[in-house]
Amino acid sequence: MLSSLRTGVQGLWRISSRSIQTTASRQHDSLFVHRDTPEDNPSIPFEFSQANQKRVEALLAIYPEGHKRGAMIPLLDLAQRQSGGWLPISAMHKVAEILNLPKMRVYEVATFYTMFIRRPIGKYHVQVCTTTPCWLRGSDAILNAIKQETNCEVGGNSPCGKFSVSEVECLGACVNAPMIQVNDDYYEDLSVEDTKEIISKLKKDEKPKPGPRSGRFASEPLGGLTSLTEEPTGPGFGVQDALKA
Repeated sequence: MLSSLRTGVQGLWRISSRSIQTTASRQHDSLFVHRDTPEDNPSIPFEFSQANQKRVEALLAIYPEGHKRGAMIPLLDLAQRQSGGWLPISAMHKVAEILNLPKMRVYEVATFYTMFIRRPIGKYHVQVCTTTPCWLRGSDAILNAIKQETNCEVGGNSPCGKFSVSEVECLGACVNAPMIQVNDDYYEDLSVEDTKEIISKLKKDEKPKPGPRSGRFASEPLGGLTSLTEEPTGPGFGVQDALKA
């Protein structure tokens, strides 16, 4: 009996062992743990510019007393834009001071949202969407073209210091895949040649025209409209005569 029980337990162990699965850890180029560096440490002072100080006051005025911490994300975004596209720890401390919050509360937000960049980046932050819709439409080729044209690897800066490249999750323009985001602008319906043209213009500090490269205005069907193709009917259409005024 003991032998049978032992055999049964060993069989269950083998079954449970086979059911255990592991996946490779996916690395991200965002910085979540701070380490002091010459360009990013608490001894480097940060103050909002005079123009941005007015924006700070306007943002704080939106929120009632006791709820000023709701302005944290807008203030961090403002600090990041003033700092050239990335968020130094001194700027985080300034936001904590303004909101009268423990610094840890600001750290939690700044390291949770990938919109906050925790490392110095180039003038043009090129974010390449590689989620399923963009991948199916050729985002790998788009990413390779960007790496080749900028001489920059994912998560790094180009030797010239002008470009930074990130691989990101869905940017919300799936109908217009593949697409990239450069700073605040979207470039959609891309081909490899479109991508090279965009990078070429950015190298010369020219601003490429944002939006789809397919000729469509937004996310309408590539083959033309399939509904709402006629002028809309006027008021009262289809209403019974007895109900008409």
